[in-house]
Amino acid sequence: MKLPGQQDFEGSDAHENVRSEELDSGLGPGSGLDGPSDIDHGESQVPKDPLLFIQLNELLGWPQALEWRETGRWLLFEEKLDIGAGRWSAPHVPVLALPSLQKLRSLLAEGIVLLDCQAQSLLELVEQVVSGESLSPELRGQLQALLLQRPQHHIQATGIRPCRGSNASRKASWDEDTPLKHQNPLRRKLPPGAEAAAVLAGELGFLEQPLGAFVRLRDPVVLESLTEVILPSRFFCLLLGPPTPGRSYHEMGRAAAVLLSDPQFQWSARRASNLHDLLAALDAFLQEVTALPPGRWDPTARIPPPKCLPSQHKRLPSKLQEVTSLSRRSAALAEDKRRRGPHAPIPELQRTGRLFGGLIQDVRRKACWYSSDFLDALHPQCFSAVFYIYLATVTNAITFGGLLGDATEGAQGVLESFLGTAVAGAAFCLMAGQPLTILSSTGPVLVFERLLFAFSRDYSLDYLPFRLWVGIWVATFCLALVATEASLLVRYFTRFTEEGFCALISLIFIYDAVGKMLNLIRANPIQRPGSPAYGCFCQYPGTGGNTSEWTSAKLKDTEDSVLGVRPGLVNASFLPPSECILQGGSPRGPSCHTAPDMAFFSLLLFFTSFLCAIVLKHVRNSRFFPSVVRKALSDFSSVLAILLGCGLDAFLGLATPKLLVPTEFKPTLPGRGWLVSPFGANPWWLSVAAALPALLLSILIFMDQQITAVILNRAEYRLRKGAGFHLDLFCVAILMLFTSALGLPWYVSATVISLAHMDSLRRESKACVPGEAPDFLGIREQRLTGLVVFVLTGVSIFLAPVLKFIPMPVLYGLFLYMGVAALSSIQFMKRVQLLLIPRKHQPDMLLLRHVPLSRVHLFTGTQLACLGLLWVIKSTPAAIVFPLMLLGLVAVRKALEWVFSPQELLWLDELMPEEEQNVPENRPEPEHLFRGNDSEDSELMYQPKAPEINISVN
Repeated sequence: MKLPGQQDFEGSDAHENVRSEELDSGLGPGSGLDGPSDIDHGESQVPKDPLLFIQLNELLGWPQALEWRETGRWLLFEEKLDIGAGRWSAPHVPVLALPSLQKLRSLLAEGIVLLDCQAQSLLELVEQVVSGESLSPELRGQLQALLLQRPQHHIQATGIRPCRGSNASRKASWDEDTPLKHQNPLRRKLPPGAEAAAVLAGELGFLEQPLGAFVRLRDPVVLESLTEVILPSRFFCLLLGPPTPGRSYHEMGRAAAVLLSDPQFQWSARRASNLHDLLAALDAFLQEVTALPPGRWDPTARIPPPKCLPSQHKRLPSKLQEVTSLSRRSAALAEDKRRRGPHAPIPELQRTGRLFGGLIQDVRRKACWYSSDFLDALHPQCFSAVFYIYLATVTNAITFGGLLGDATEGAQGVLESFLGTAVAGAAFCLMAGQPLTILSSTGPVLVFERLLFAFSRDYSLDYLPFRLWVGIWVATFCLALVATEASLLVRYFTRFTEEGFCALISLIFIYDAVGKMLNLIRANPIQRPGSPAYGCFCQYPGTGGNTSEWTSAKLKDTEDSVLGVRPGLVNASFLPPSECILQGGSPRGPSCHTAPDMAFFSLLLFFTSFLCAIVLKHVRNSRFFPSVVRKALSDFSSVLAILLGCGLDAFLGLATPKLLVPTEFKPTLPGRGWLVSPFGANPWWLSVAAALPALLLSILIFMDQQITAVILNRAEYRLRKGAGFHLDLFCVAILMLFTSALGLPWYVSATVISLAHMDSLRRESKACVPGEAPDFLGIREQRLTGLVVFVLTGVSIFLAPVLKFIPMPVLYGLFLYMGVAALSSIQFMKRVQLLLIPRKHQPDMLLLRHVPLSRVHLFTGTQLACLGLLWVIKSTPAAIVFPLMLLGLVAVRKALEWVFSPQELLWLDELMPEEEQNVPENRPEPEHLFRGNDSEDSELMYQPKAPEINISVN
């Protein structure tokens, strides 16, 4: 058996006579749909031919009633008609028998080949094909009538009649004027300009010799109802012959269809000038197929399409390879650098050499997009994003506000958190270079605030005035960093640094969510057998006296008394007051009111929201429901999880902890105004001494802000409007002054919520052919969703009557989901899993083909050690040096160059910028590091991949 492969092949002589101007007319059927994604594939200088829809019509019913019946169709992959089930199979990779290809070649070599045929209808085409055969007039008439017979399609396009218009109307895509409700559903998935090819094959008893014909129409023409999708036809292939044992003509028809679906053969067939060119293209295809040994696989098995198709560059005709090799190599290297990090000389990271030069360039770059930043938000997807990120932002504001209140002993609290989040976030969305960023309190900054307050308390300092001067110095240092274009240092933030930082933030989310639930359980202990109110279900006042209060109790053996049976269920309302108190209830008139097991039901809501969010998020890639329903469930996964938790809580009627929203607009600390006094009770020199802790906080702010900015602006997210590293840091510095003066929390970019924001704005292609995953088109870049989120956050102070029904365990479950989703999507976690998987069960990861497993474990162990050290320092009194430890990740990564080779670092991480710009003479360029490796692996290194932005950081 043979399977079309992807091996190297030098073009044959068939391509040497291709005109030079034809090299610009495209390659293949478009190995993909038209769209923005085609621009970034590293082969942008190779235009694509129209996508080709191929249909196999087989002649059945000999010798009784002959009819043409559609039995197969091809776009990128094959779909077979399962006649017994009456449905199309799933798209799969076609598998051909080698003899069928050889017989097809012989039949074409002896048959009729019409190139640039000028037929304007199916009748003219059939007449030209039949006239070339040495048949008697009677047999010629029978054959012509048979070829004009309408085929039986499995899916008839209701309401569609064959086009009988003029020649001009036949050349157009006839379906474009047909109402959508009358179109074949497959037509809606095809891009504009698609063409058709019809392959007719079968056995005919009155033929004595095989009949083969291959026709290429000069102008595509709608050939009546020859194909189920009404499209202009470019190719026509006829394969008929006398009855033979087996299904040889069926397999030859499949072979012809597979040939036409191959991009390289189709490219050659569109430009062939004679039979020799056509046969040379077929021979080139034969030299590239891969054999499957008989008896070692199941011929009935259908091979599913691969997740990522390899590059077609090596299969280009030799003439086209010479023209595109240089541009392709430079495009591949540029794509590799963009995909692996912001180390390429992109405009945002080019040094100007002037004070505030980078800031000025950012402002000029973003100004031209400012109006579209609002117009692009007019899409229903943005509504889902607003609701999702609003709930996440409110939850974050409440959680960090509560933590900040605990850390500062009431100097700041939830109200300051709400107000600061709303004002700072809205201002950032209006002014920032990357408005998709969500500002929030973060774990590292919270750690520093806790240390700053502890220092002030220990030395009897007035905290808020001291904090004001720290904020002023931080803003000054950040402005100095903006002036000197220090943001260019983000080029040194490789994936090693990003993964360490993101893993730390994700663990903080998980730790906070679990910690909050444990605190809730401590406040409401789980009721075990023998505890005072075990098994009691609460009946709240106003809901009736004794309708649902059942409790498990030990009863006496006398049946005369209420307590006279063995352990069972009795109505708690019937318990005497003494027994009611003994069971943990409280007598209220004739009824006994008992407390439910709040810890158990809080855990139920916690895990319900967490699991629901995960399951619904992955529905998008499942096989259940239509694609529209899957996309809606995935987009609103977190919202639906919260609604489900609220509904379950309301149904059970439990007094679980609810969302607490401040109802009065005043500072948390009694007796202080909104503006913080510059000195208070502190000595004047403290304003100068505050520069020392401010220097450490500046390093933390820079690292926290810029690492998130690097992740959000990675090339695989395909952002069109560019980044603004200098402008973002400038906005953070100005907001630092504002929040310090009002005694509000400090804000930087929140990695997890910002990535969740981008995830909710993911754009994908709508039309995708069967077997092809939707193309990732980028992110819906705009400012309105973030702005509305922060405005709603500010308004939330007055929405307490509505928000008070949201249980806190549900929001904790959402926090856990965000942390777990972010942590599980980075490559670091995949390498951690390798530590626990036996070698024979390890997945076939590309890096394991090129890096020894022991070296992979060494790199992963180094990252684990750094992460553990960061966590320990964050949790101890030594956390004051935490910012320096984050900066130390860059130094550790630099030191790894003495341990790992450049090739190993390319697979495990990425090269530092100086290595890419100043490569020593004895060190190979990155593109040559793979010369000794498998060709398909090196090709995959340069393949553009849609990011896994399921809150992804990879």
